[in-house]
Amino acid sequence: MRLRIDVALDYRFAEPADVLLAVEVAQLPDQRLISDLLTVGGAGPLRPIIGEDGIGRRTWFRAEGTLQARYEAEVEVERPAPDISTLPIAALRDLPAEVVPYLWPSRYCEADRFDAFVERRFGALEGGARILAMAEWIRAEIDYVRGSSNSATTAADAFVARQGVCRDHAHLMATFARAAGIPARLVSAYAHKLEPPDFPALVEVWLGDSWQLVDATALAPLEGAVRNCVGRDATDIAFMSIFGTAELVEQNVAVQRLD
Repeated sequence: MRLRIDVALDYRFAEPADVLLAVEVAQLPDQRLISDLLTVGGAGPLRPIIGEDGIGRRTWFRAEGTLQARYEAEVEVERPAPDISTLPIAALRDLPAEVVPYLWPSRYCEADRFDAFVERRFGALEGGARILAMAEWIRAEIDYVRGSSNSATTAADAFVARQGVCRDHAHLMATFARAAGIPARLVSAYAHKLEPPDFPALVEVWLGDSWQLVDATALAPLEGAVRNCVGRDATDIAFMSIFGTAELVEQNVAVQRLD
């Protein structure tokens, strides 16, 4: 499917601050970037850098006063509905070097605290079926409640509270997978049919010999997900990291199917 993405970010900076923006669509085998354009007003020179794992592009700039960032893109997504149920869990000794770091606990994904629970609840299942069972458990047990968490909420917090937003569901999904010895990384994306449109957090797990997309919320079809960056947890995939303070004026994301 061909999708058009439009992003408008308006912020106000009382004092100058460095900003790292991560809104640009990544060029990947299952999503072909046809065209895109990033424009930023109220900021210093733009300096692009490669994203984590070489996926996507982030942009540094210095913001002051009124910031208006606009991003538009057209992308062709060729990703059939995935069936990961029969994919095997890779032996740890066979993991590529770049995948190994996604086994470890991270700031928001305390995988080492969930070993016993994950083994007891999902240990009898094999391969991708174990991942699907984890996602189903999260959807059933963790209520999706807007405003129920904040930037400090971890997977363990969401597990105890039994509620959260998409990033909490993703953190818990990645935490469960890592606790089971399955590499997992968070993904920032755009999503066709997501209401209201936003920057949803998804998860990729390493099954067999490749990364596979998983969404523990099931709020939008994975066939219409468009990735822009990946990382260990929300620390790495924020669409905008502000090294200072800023006031949100307005923010809009739109994803439209063109074919």
